Amino acid sequence: MQYIAMDTKDIRTNLATEQYLMNSGKMTPPFMLFYIEEPCIIVGRNQNTMEEIDPQYCRDHNITITRRLSGGGAMYQDLGNMCFSLVVPAKDQKFGDFKTMVQPVVDGLKEMGATDIEVTGRNDIVLNGRKFSGNAMYTRDGKTFSHGTCMFDVDTEVVASALRVPKDKIQSKGIKSVRSRVINIKPYLNEEYREMDTFQLRDELIKKIWKTETVEEAAAKYAYVLDDEDKAGIAKLEQEIYYNWDWVYGKSPEFTVQRRKHFTGGTIDARFNIENGTIENVVIYGDFFGPENVDELQDILKDTKYNQADIKEKLAQIDLSRFFAGIPQEDVVQLLSTQQ
Repeated sequence: MQYIAMDTKDIRTNLATEQYLMNSGKMTPPFMLFYIEEPCIIVGRNQNTMEEIDPQYCRDHNITITRRLSGGGAMYQDLGNMCFSLVVPAKDQKFGDFKTMVQPVVDGLKEMGATDIEVTGRNDIVLNGRKFSGNAMYTRDGKTFSHGTCMFDVDTEVVASALRVPKDKIQSKGIKSVRSRVINIKPYLNEEYREMDTFQLRDELIKKIWKTETVEEAAAKYAYVLDDEDKAGIAKLEQEIYYNWDWVYGKSPEFTVQRRKHFTGGTIDARFNIENGTIENVVIYGDFFGPENVDELQDILKDTKYNQADIKEKLAQIDLSRFFAGIPQEDVVQLLSTQQ
């Protein structure tokens, strides 16, 4: 069985690599991928992205947001997390049987001292009842991949801040994440492994899964090296899918958002209906005064991407005192464009 240990720390490149290798025929299943990335959130295929994240927190902390092909819930990852993926022929794998797919990693971690871990629930790996790994599965063209996380030394404080229902009142048909008590596995490994970083953890697991004395030996015998054709195909998928706003946000199921605030000049209560990531309709209620009918503003906002930058750009072209007398322009812009 071959494997590839990704060099890039960008989740979008790594997901594109996984998709490319699954479909290109360049690697023969079964094979594994390992990747570690800088702070990011990956939402499930059927989720409403805006419902799963705190957009302002993610912007302020440079957290990359993207969507994956598989279902399941949203996951936060940083350099303290190791991702693993196993690609197998679909005929050899019952869809939803995560226990079989994650077994190589589970066995390796047990060898390193985490003897109390088990696969439980629908798709989690837990230690003492607390989750350190979430997994998701996807099947296409006769192949199935299962990819998952291994929380080794993740900043769990960020998890609570970045992954939460925004303050907007959102109603959505998207599949919502079930928040679990999470744990890092690092303190539960044998003492000799507790000073490792995440990359060393990956290398130790590779040695144990492929039964070699050194990671160099495993790489020489089993590692796949991307060629120029691979890199070009991966770059194409990155741009078409994982960097694509329409895929990350526009694929969200239809949802509604309420933004309401009381100002000295009156209360503004805006109700947005969002479909395919775009404002399909907005109705603005309130006891504010203005010389012109707010219907005009509602029409202007229609067909705008539900994105802070796009809404701000649209509102910057309008004298909002025409609709909201006595309420500063910047306050109205802040209310209507903020997504948290």
